[in-house]
Amino acid sequence: MPLASLGARAETLARPVTMIVPFAAGGPTDVLARILAEYMRNSLGHPVVIENITGASGTVAGLRAARAAPDGSTITIGHWGTHCLNGAIYQLQYDVREFEPIALIASGPQLIIGRPDLPAQNLKDLVSWLKANADKATSGTAGPGSGAHVAGVFFQQLTQTNFSFVPYRGAGPVLNDLMAGHIDVMFDQASNSLPQVKSGTVKAFAVTAPARLAAAPEIPTVDEAGVPGLYIAYWHGIWAPKGTPPEMVSVLSKAVMAALAEPAVRARFAELGQDIPPPDKQGPAALRSHQTAEIDKWWPIVKSANIKAE
Repeated sequence: MPLASLGARAETLARPVTMIVPFAAGGPTDVLARILAEYMRNSLGHPVVIENITGASGTVAGLRAARAAPDGSTITIGHWGTHCLNGAIYQLQYDVREFEPIALIASGPQLIIGRPDLPAQNLKDLVSWLKANADKATSGTAGPGSGAHVAGVFFQQLTQTNFSFVPYRGAGPVLNDLMAGHIDVMFDQASNSLPQVKSGTVKAFAVTAPARLAAAPEIPTVDEAGVPGLYIAYWHGIWAPKGTPPEMVSVLSKAVMAALAEPAVRARFAELGQDIPPPDKQGPAALRSHQTAEIDKWWPIVKSANIKAE
């Protein structure tokens, strides 16, 4: 069937597309999903309905998406944790590499942040302080195997530091305890902690990317701050169940890319500290290549540190 014909048919489908979000409403991933869904309907001609399915770091939603009918009516949004790290941490009933890639939508680096009264004034100071306080320094995480945990392990490997990880039920409680001074440092999505950085309730030491954030140009990169190569990004993508026809993947991919080209979407993503890749780096092949490269990088780090879900 010619793509143009299929595209026309997709615009008149009676039922909406369901986008599975593996986290609770209001979180960073959910916000991105809802922004995209609003504008994807312009191309598809019908709504994209958000379905939040929480639990086990996104693996409950992953199984739901993997078992959905591969007919284009179900897609899922995910990120570095759900479609990379989880494959090394959990014994899954599905393979994170077997979803049909639709589009790479954005990449948001982490911030290395600390409690407001931490003595360190920059990243080099922080490394020195952590080495001097290895017996009592703490870093909060959203649980074993979470992005904050894996990022902290990577940081330890590159800086030869040692500190304790304190697991929480989510990033929100970690950030609250960091602001209150109950823990020392946190590796957090920039989109989640930028408001606190700007208000001065937490201290930012570096952004884990080779370039500064447009939304916070005053925060140095890890290269500038003295720990070169500490690149960690919560990249997000859209996938469909394995076996979804290529023609339908193309229709969905074009709808996502059209939404990403909207000035309002680009402005909103920028406010959230999310960098949208150029169009030639957004499509299915680009997402598959990026996911594969991230798996090749992070699975050995996770396994060497013996990080397992608890």
